[in-house]
Amino acid sequence: MQTAPPPSSIDANMHGLALWALQFTPRVACVPSPAPFGDALVLELSASQRLFGGRQQLARRLLREARQQGVRAISWAPSSLAAIALARSGLRHGFGAPLAQVLAPLPLAALDATAHHAQLLSQLGCTSLGAVQALPRGGVARRFGAELLAALDQACGLRPDQYPWIDLPARFDARLELPMRIDQADGLMHGARHLLLQLCGWLAAQRAGIRSCTLRWCHDAMRSKHVGDGGELVLHTATTTRDVGHLARLLQAHLAHVQLLAPVGELSLHADAPEALHEASASLLPDTTAQGESLVQVLERITARLGSHQVQRPQLQADHRPEWQVQWQPACQLGALSPVHLPAQPAVPPLPQPSFLLAEPLQLLQDGNSQPLYQGPLQLLTGPQRIEGGWWHRSPGFVLPGDGEADTKPGASTPPPMAQIAHNAVRDYWVAYSAHAGLLWVFHTRLSAQDSAWFLHGRFA
Repeated sequence: MQTAPPPSSIDANMHGLALWALQFTPRVACVPSPAPFGDALVLELSASQRLFGGRQQLARRLLREARQQGVRAISWAPSSLAAIALARSGLRHGFGAPLAQVLAPLPLAALDATAHHAQLLSQLGCTSLGAVQALPRGGVARRFGAELLAALDQACGLRPDQYPWIDLPARFDARLELPMRIDQADGLMHGARHLLLQLCGWLAAQRAGIRSCTLRWCHDAMRSKHVGDGGELVLHTATTTRDVGHLARLLQAHLAHVQLLAPVGELSLHADAPEALHEASASLLPDTTAQGESLVQVLERITARLGSHQVQRPQLQADHRPEWQVQWQPACQLGALSPVHLPAQPAVPPLPQPSFLLAEPLQLLQDGNSQPLYQGPLQLLTGPQRIEGGWWHRSPGFVLPGDGEADTKPGASTPPPMAQIAHNAVRDYWVAYSAHAGLLWVFHTRLSAQDSAWFLHGRFA
C-alpha cells in the first residue's frame, strides 16, 4: 500500500494544486510516483457530485480548471490506483466495465508495484496487468511479495484506499516557479492566475472570501547588486470575494503600474484571515439581470487603473450651507468601498433650491440703489432665506467673501499663509429673475459695516 508524504515534503506546485482541489472535496491526498510520471493527486468525489450538479458537470469543471493549472492528465475511476493507471495510459474514465476488465489491457508501467518488477514479469510472458492477474496468487506472493497483490486488489476495488488526507491550512501560502524569466510586469499575469485559482479553491473549501492578498515576486539570481531580492503588490478589494475573474482583472490593472527592476523567476501568493462569504441562493429560473460585473467590481477596476482620487462618489452632509451639503471622497479607499451615510437632513427650506450650483459664487455688480445686476437688472421674486452657521468649521482653505474670518493674532494685517479659516456663512438668499439668464439663485452678504455685496450662487433648470 502506498501512502502520501507529509504536507511539508510535498512539492510546491503539488501543494498549490491540492489547495485548489480542496474546494471539491475534503478528501485530497498526494500519491508519490517515480519518474517519468511524477506525483499524482487523488480526490474522493463520490459525496460531492450532487453539490456540483452531478458527475458530468463536476467532471467538466474539473477538466477545465485542471488544464488551467497545467495538469497533464486527469482520469476518473472507482478506485484511486485505477484512476492513476488510466491517467498514465492516456485513458479518461473507467466506469464502462468492471475494473478488472478495464485494467487488464494496461501495460505494466501503469502501476508502480508492477513497474518495479517489469523486467522479471516480462520474462514470464506478462506484458499487461491482466496477465499478472492471471498468475497464481500464491506464486506471485512468494516471488514478488504481498505488496504486488495488495496493489492489484486495491486497483480493482477489492481493498479500500487508505491515505492521509491533506488538511486545509489556516492561511494560504502558495509558490510557483515560472518556466522562464519575466522582464515585464504584465507577463506575471499568467503565473499569477494559476495562484489565484488555487487561492479561490482554498477559499471555496471553507465557504469564505478575502479582502486582501499579497503577490510577491523574486528576482533572478543574476540580478544587479543594487536591485533587491524582489517586490510585492498588496491587492485590496472593496467587499469580501473569491471571484477569480474579478481578482485577475484587478491584479492586471495594478500590475500595469509596476515596473520590474530585474527579471522575475518565482511568484508567491499569500492571504490571511478569510471572512465568511454570504452567497446568494441559486434560482430555478435563470436570472438575466445578474450577468456582468457589479458596480463595486467596476469601481475597483477603474480605481486601480486611474487612481483613488480620480474615482469619487458624493456623501451627503447635514449642513445648511449649500457648498458643504455634498462632500466628495474616493469611491474605493484603503481596500474598502467608502460607505454612503445618509444623516438626518435639515428641514426643507421654504424657498426652492437651485438645480445647479457654481463652483465658487460670482460677485455681481450693483446699480445706484444697491440692487444686483447680471446681464441687466435682476428682479427679486422670493426671499430672503437666511442661512447662518459654520462658525465651528475651521480649516486651511478658501473662505467666501464676508463669510468668516481667519484666526490671526491681534493687530495682524494679513493672515498667515496656513491660517485656520472659519467658514462662517451669514447670507440672505433670493430667487431672482433675469430676462436673459432666467431664474437665478443669488445671496446678499455684508462685507463690512459700510458695504455689502451680491453673489450669484446657482441656477434653476
